[in-house]
Amino acid sequence: MDWMSFLTVVVFVFALVMLLAGVFTAYFGSGKSRVVGFVLLATGLIVGVVWAYLVGYSDIALFADVAAWDAIYEAAVNIIAAAIGALVAVGIFLVAVMKS
Repeated sequence: MDWMSFLTVVVFVFALVMLLAGVFTAYFGSGKSRVVGFVLLATGLIVGVVWAYLVGYSDIALFADVAAWDAIYEAAVNIIAAAIGALVAVGIFLVAVMKS
């Protein structure tokens, strides 16, 4: 994995967590926390879209040599794999705690 793929995974995971935290906070929050939720949601959306644009269509030297959609595809696969592994581990942990 090269540095651009690594950065793409980091940025997309950041954007995804911000989106999810924003949706959760906006839905369940009230007053100021609801506003914070919408800000988190917007931040995640903007960061993800801007990074995808930069990696996909940019003429900036840092991004020019990247096989753009390969990096985005690899990031998506890594995120899904990490989420599956984390969910399995949390599931086993919860079963072990509930049984004891």
